Amino acid sequence: MPADLEEKTDRYGDLLAEALEAATVAPPPDSPLGEAAAECEEMARSYLDDGRHFREHDDPVNALAAFSYGHAWLDAGARIGLFDVPTDGHLFTV
Repeated sequence: MPADLEEKTDRYGDLLAEALEAATVAPPPDSPLGEAAAECEEMARSYLDDGRHFREHDDPVNALAAFSYGHAWLDAGARIGLFDVPTDGHLFTV
């Protein structure tokens, strides 16, 4: 397996895990937007779990895809205001 794929898979897995820790739900949890944020967060966590599963089973391509999809859920949620996130650094594109 190419080293680039392994490095990128590890980097994206770490990015997603760090982004999940940094993001907080912005709207009130009992509001429709709060529920939408919770669903986006759940999707991101599920993709993190899936990526880790694929990684453990020596499937870095699907692991990378899962980590990327998970981060996309968080990043899109941050862009539309569902999450408060740090605006400096490398975690989000907002």
